[in-house]
Amino acid sequence: MTRNPSSSPWDELPIRDELRGKSPYGAPQLDVPVRLNTNENPYPLPEPLVQRIAERVTEAARDLNRYPDRDAVELRTELARYLSRTGGHEVTTDQVWAANGSNEVIQQLLQTFGGPGRSAIGFEPSYSMHGLISRGTGTEWISGPRNDDFTIDVEAAEKAIAERKPDVVFICSPNNPTGTAVAAETVLALYEAAQAAKADTAGALVVIDEAYGEFSHGPSLLPLIENRPNLVVSRTMSKAFGAAGLRLGYLAADPAVVDAVQLVRLPYHLSSVTQATALAALEYTDTLLKYVEQLKTERDRIVDELRAIGCEVVDSDANFVQFGRFDDQHAAWQAILDQGVLVRDNGVPGWLRVSAGTPAENDAFLDAVRAIMKETGA
Repeated sequence: MTRNPSSSPWDELPIRDELRGKSPYGAPQLDVPVRLNTNENPYPLPEPLVQRIAERVTEAARDLNRYPDRDAVELRTELARYLSRTGGHEVTTDQVWAANGSNEVIQQLLQTFGGPGRSAIGFEPSYSMHGLISRGTGTEWISGPRNDDFTIDVEAAEKAIAERKPDVVFICSPNNPTGTAVAAETVLALYEAAQAAKADTAGALVVIDEAYGEFSHGPSLLPLIENRPNLVVSRTMSKAFGAAGLRLGYLAADPAVVDAVQLVRLPYHLSSVTQATALAALEYTDTLLKYVEQLKTERDRIVDELRAIGCEVVDSDANFVQFGRFDDQHAAWQAILDQGVLVRDNGVPGWLRVSAGTPAENDAFLDAVRAIMKETGA
């Protein structure tokens, strides 16, 4: 059979209809001098932590003939201690669950509370994996509204929830790709709307995605889980901990939610090596959070300098900045790339996103923007 060169390689496979025409998630991985497109922490782990990881992994390696701790109790205990210390709310081990990146956390939640015949809503533009994982689990995806300034239109969101009655509601704060934080009052309004819409059942699950929570100007939304059994806060060690290669995400919620997701988790899903590495990183929390403070300073500098250049910039509570506006954002992306700097085109019309890097990387980015604006007379 001859394949149409413009078709997808899986068009001839019996895949599910809702996956046809979709594209896999992924940002360009290009070999350029400055890469600021994937919101990574630009600082490598400090050498003492690297050595501690080696020690922990060596200890774990002696028992690799055995399965890892299926419930990751030690790791969950340390994550609970970290959240209690930094999140403004006391969390216990039985309120924490960990998985291979926050994406697997989201997947497990959707496998448990979503699925065929159920739906999930998010407010776009937002983290595209919420929709992708929803479709991957057979959950209908609903795109909810935002205001022109990228804040959530609460009245319109409440109306959408009342009409569509989703089983899962995603709230990304700080929001990716815009960087905007969500007020606690907004979360509470949408939580109440979601429970009212599903009052004939056990309610709806509301997931606050706080992947960039440590970079926010304001406090975590973690305290909101108190006395709200259907509210979940999702976190990651990829950003603030500078451990994107570790793939460790976690959630905090009512113990019943933690028990429920274990119905769908794969056996021994977190390897001994992953658990050992994460535990080592948690020993160096204070050191790693100092890098977070440096990145927050650099993020704010990027915002100020882009505005001074003449760009429009969305206020950011994350480790990245959305800036524009461009008549053709992809052409602007290419022009910046031609200067040796890779940023992210998320497909938001008129806007690009840049991750906060080291001071030298940020200087290179700002110089590139100045150069293209001078060249185009913008």
